[in-house]
This record gives sequence, structure tokens and C-alpha cells, in this order.
Amino acid sequence: MAGFKTLDDIGAVGGKRVLVRVDLNVPVADGKVTDATRIERIAPTIAELSKKGAKVILLAHFGRPKDGPSGEFSLEPIARATAQVLGRPVGFAADCIGDKAAEAVAAMKDGDVLLLENTRFHKAEEKNEPAFTEKLAANGDIYVNDAFSAAHRAHASTEGLARHLPAYAGRTMQAELDALEKGLGNPVRPVVAIVGGAKVSTKIDLLMNLVKKVDALVIGGGMANTFLAARGTDVGKSLCEHDLAGTAKQIMIEAAEAGCAIILPADGVVAREFKAGAPSETVAISDVPADGMILDVGAKTVQSVNDWIDRAATLVWNGPLGAFEIEPFDRATVAAAKHAAARTKAGKLVSVAGGGDTVAALNHAGVADDFTYVSTAGGAFLEWMEGKPLPGVEVLKR
Repeated sequence: MAGFKTLDDIGAVGGKRVLVRVDLNVPVADGKVTDATRIERIAPTIAELSKKGAKVILLAHFGRPKDGPSGEFSLEPIARATAQVLGRPVGFAADCIGDKAAEAVAAMKDGDVLLLENTRFHKAEEKNEPAFTEKLAANGDIYVNDAFSAAHRAHASTEGLARHLPAYAGRTMQAELDALEKGLGNPVRPVVAIVGGAKVSTKIDLLMNLVKKVDALVIGGGMANTFLAARGTDVGKSLCEHDLAGTAKQIMIEAAEAGCAIILPADGVVAREFKAGAPSETVAISDVPADGMILDVGAKTVQSVNDWIDRAATLVWNGPLGAFEIEPFDRATVAAAKHAAARTKAGKLVSVAGGGDTVAALNHAGVADDFTYVSTAGGAFLEWMEGKPLPGVEVLKR
């Protein structure tokens, strides 16, 4: 990939100790990993380095431990899950620095894989302290970052190490950067963005950046209500940040100046209560009853969104169109997701999606595998969409 050193640039790694920063922040219940998606994503990098004879030493954080080491936040059970995904043994060291780490690394043979304990058991990790970074670097000859999802943090294991050792992007990081470049960096136009979710307040920077970069911006979810109210539409009892009317107006003004069309709901699915199977009706957006809540966009709006998807060469998606977690308020999100997936499979659309709710919504619609790229990196994906430089990426540039 242009601008970044990848495993293609790494040269011979046989016998070398390669420190690989990965994302193993996976859901665990009763000591078992319940979703191994993130482990599956890093498997290609580990397998490639191991096959070439490297000693592959994995660095990762898990959760947010407050007071040093604790069993609750140990990576040991995740070493077992990683071994299952890789189909090969994965060693474990009870610390990421010091004697325990050094002894485990010294015992490795070429091609072995070793996971070091949670980097966040040391407060110096998040402070990116040079002395701690040097202790991490002592166990490696080369550094590979394969954790895009942690790249928005300037921590010792995500940013500091790249200043101490020859640094490269792993295959997952490379795929993510390639997809993001196609999505917003240097996209094929027209570009349409779909942004949904509950609140405008969490996505102000995102919306301000997107209106300057995309040709059309579809706004759905609870945040659409804030824009509708700012335009003078009565949204009844819908979730709405009335205090952000000025911000919504400013975003609409900036969009108009940048030549970006803003698409707001034309109709809504309205219910009196927010629960599965609640009686609901579809009404024009100008006819929302005073005691009603808009919980999804209606069929007319879905048709409009699909028309925009048909016009687009590139689609960037963050956030659902409605309260997709409960039926029947998932219909619009599912319909638009299926339409985007079909266009992508037909070779007519580059579709890049990301953010926790978005991944869940696309999985719910059964189309996550049909998008060009689905990012599992929540915060990092959002900061990239906001146009912010990511420390863990910047430091890998040539």
C-alpha cells in the first residue's frame, strides 16, 4: 500500500523476534471467548510470519484494568482461543516485560507463537512512557502493528514501539487502510454516506467532516429527529436533542456550501412505546402525532436511500437507520443494507462500513460478508471518519 510499510517490505524474518501488536479485546463469558472475529482477523499475519520462521510475539490489551494485574483481565484464556483459531500451540507469558517475558521469548523456536500478558497491567503503557517502551522493545527485533482498532491511541505498544524498532503494518491493518482509502481517502465518486445512531452530539465532528467529502449524506436514526426539529418539524415524543438545533443548522449550511445533498426522512414508523412488537404506523414526517415516537424510517425514505445507493460508486456507512435492535423497527436498516450488499456483489459499489452498532446491524441483516469492507474498529474507525490523524498509523508512514 502506498505510504505505509507492510509485510511485503519486511525482508527475511527467519529467526527474528517479531513483536506483533494485535487486538484481542474480545468478549469473554465464563472464561470462554464468545466471538472470535478479531482473532480470525489477525490469523493471516501470524500465520505468514510464523511460516517464514519468525518468532511471533503477540502484544495486546484486554479491558480496562484499573489497579495492575488481575485475573479478570488476564489474556491467558485468550491464548487458548487464539491457539484454536490458528490450529497451532500459542505459548503464554505472565507479563509483557521483565524476566517472565524474557524467559518465555528465549525459549521460543523459529515459527513459535507466544502471547504476552495484558500490556495495560502497566500504567506506563497508556502513558507511552519511554522506559516502559524500551522494556517492551527488548523482546523484539521488528515491530508489526496489526491493531488498527487501537491505532487512535498513542500508547507504548501502539505508537512508542514503532519509534524503537523497524515498523510495519500487518495484513489486517493493511486491509483496513486500503479499505478506508477507497472509502474516503481517494474514493470513486459519487460518494454517499449513511450516518445513523441515537445522538448528533456524539457525531458532530464526523458530520462536519463528511459534508466536505461526500456528495450526499443520508441521516437516519434518532439523530435525524434533531435535524428535522431544527427544520421546524414537530417530532412528537421522539428522541431529539433540541439544544443542538443550531449545530444541525450549521451542518446543513456547510453541506449546502460544499454541494453535499442532505437526505432526511420523508416518512417515519411511529409507535407510542419503545418495545418489541409495539403497535406502529407509518406516517408522513409532517404528521407525527404529539404522543408518537419515530422509531424507524418508512418505506418512502427507504426507497429514497436505495435510489442514492444506486447512484453511488462508493458508500460509507456508520450507524443504523432505526432502532434495529427490536422488531419491527429493523426493517429500514435491513432493507437498505441488503440493497447495498446486492449492488456491491454486482460489482457496482464499493461499500465500507464500521462502528459497533453498524457491524451488529449488518450481521442482523445477514449481509456483513457481502460489503467490500466492514471495520470492527469502533473508536479508530470513527476518528478516521472525522478526519483525525491516528497516532498508530502516522508512525508507520514511510
